[in-house]
Amino acid sequence: MPPSAPPSRAAPARRPGDGPLRNREFRLLFTGRFVSLLGDGAFLVAVTWEAYTLSNSPTALSLLGVALTVPLIALLLFGGVVSDRHDRRHVMMIADAVRAGALAVLGTLAVTGALRLWQMVPLAIIYGAAEAFFDPASEAILPQVVQAGDLARANALEQLVRPLALRMAGPAIGGLLIGLLGTGAAFLADGATFLFSAATLLAMKPCVPSHAGTDAGVIRQLRGGVAYVRRHVWLWGTFACAAVAYLLFMGPATILLPYMVKHVLGGSSLQLGLVVAAGGLGAVVCAAAMSRHALPRGPIGFIYVTWTLATLAVAAYGVATAVWQLMLACLAFNLLETAGTIVWATVKQRHVPESLLGRVSSLDWLISIGLLPVSLMLAGPVSELVGVRTTLVAAGVLGALVTLAGLALPGMRDLDRTDVAFARGDRAAA
Repeated sequence: MPPSAPPSRAAPARRPGDGPLRNREFRLLFTGRFVSLLGDGAFLVAVTWEAYTLSNSPTALSLLGVALTVPLIALLLFGGVVSDRHDRRHVMMIADAVRAGALAVLGTLAVTGALRLWQMVPLAIIYGAAEAFFDPASEAILPQVVQAGDLARANALEQLVRPLALRMAGPAIGGLLIGLLGTGAAFLADGATFLFSAATLLAMKPCVPSHAGTDAGVIRQLRGGVAYVRRHVWLWGTFACAAVAYLLFMGPATILLPYMVKHVLGGSSLQLGLVVAAGGLGAVVCAAAMSRHALPRGPIGFIYVTWTLATLAVAAYGVATAVWQLMLACLAFNLLETAGTIVWATVKQRHVPESLLGRVSSLDWLISIGLLPVSLMLAGPVSELVGVRTTLVAAGVLGALVTLAGLALPGMRDLDRTDVAFARGDRAAA
């Protein structure tokens, strides 16, 4: 079934060609995210290093991954409803404040030498619960801030900032902080960046959804979001394929890549940061290139092909014999994954009504990562049973096959014709 026509977007009129960075609200949003992601990049290295310092087993990091993702998954639908009913800035600000508090406790325990693995688990649960509210609001707020014609460039710019901060500068800063001051400094720095993000959101104008304050109950609103997704194969089909593919490859990639660096190849925290940064470089190159061009014709086909190739890159982790080879594989994975993600985010924002975007985004997150805790739990034990390298190769190959199979679903590519019409400016045809 073809998707509905793209809704009109509530954004102030501006001259054609102004671009998203000339929009004050987008600049504030953009700056806050960049600084926050710098802290998150440091956090990624710190939490991994701390977990493997407290325990040499991949199961330790699996446990923390589950603690982060289970509350995220459990609360995502509620987070989507909240983001559709209230000012999305306020939702994001509260989530930032909660995560800053959790990191303050985590950092203090680490600095004083009192941190234990069991203490990291409840703090990770709080962090994941806050993220369940932040993520749907963060994705749904963009069409309220920029015009529809600027969405592709805005998404490309965001994907440019994300790897620069999260995969390159942030991990490098994290590795440096850990080396000089310990993991506690990296945790505290990430908490401070969340407070900065909240301050930039506070400075923005209100972004109240068009049906905020509606009397419709939460369950009724949830059903409305589910019904919309069920009517569009490009939505539910992609959600389902992502769920199975993530089950196969995401846990092994998340848990075993750091293990490969530290224990299989005997690398340092700096080398782990460099591997992560290489992935960031690939994403930056991709996002910079895509920010200068319109969306590709046949966006659904483009999304599936790039995501399939990206998943195959996970298999390369398993055959690497040197850190530089892991860097190349990580670069390829992130470059291809970013290309598909930019197009996917833009297509959703163009074709899903603004009043439903928070709920649809939460369903996207929920279904796509719903099996992620299982993947994280299994990654450690499976790797100990069959070997780290075998686990990574199998995960990449099987995940790629599942991803590509989604393109064969009947009606999956109907959106391609609709999006070509939209790109040509034919709103009626779209």
